[in-house]
Amino acid sequence: MDVTNKQFDEVVGICREIFAKKLHDYGASWRILRPESVTDQIFIKAKRIRTLEVKKENRVNEGIIPELIGIVNYGIIALIQLQLGYVDSIDITAEIALELYDRHMAETKTLMSAKNHDYDEAWRNMRVSSFTDLILVKVYRTKEIEGLMGQTLISEGVDANYRDMVNYAIFGLIKLHFEE
Repeated sequence: MDVTNKQFDEVVGICREIFAKKLHDYGASWRILRPESVTDQIFIKAKRIRTLEVKKENRVNEGIIPELIGIVNYGIIALIQLQLGYVDSIDITAEIALELYDRHMAETKTLMSAKNHDYDEAWRNMRVSSFTDLILVKVYRTKEIEGLMGQTLISEGVDANYRDMVNYAIFGLIKLHFEE
């Protein structure tokens, strides 16, 4: 588990660095996105990963790793949007956005640690393509819950699905960065 925590922190550091650089370039322009739009952004990235995995051909000069990083960062953006709501113009500084990023990532890591304990690191024996499929399932579940206006009978809310998407993407990044 110590290895997983170290690897988790390293790939999250990469994701956070990209998030911070984009904050510098664009500000927190993503604050205008409604949660459904963030879900669609994650869908686009997961769908592209799946297409690359199936077709084995890449016509745009970006591979799977940048898309997984995008899923991590959009997942955290989704959690921030759920917390703050969306707005019509940028209303937070880069510093506040990074504080919120760190807070939601810490909560997501706590969830990962608990599940990782209970599942005994089963993800280490999974394929990256399985993480892609699981992310897509979580996206479709999230879309259904959004369509129900959050009124579920038995399911966890969209926040739990976003956290799972982030963790699956991080697992994929760990496998690609350290193991393959």
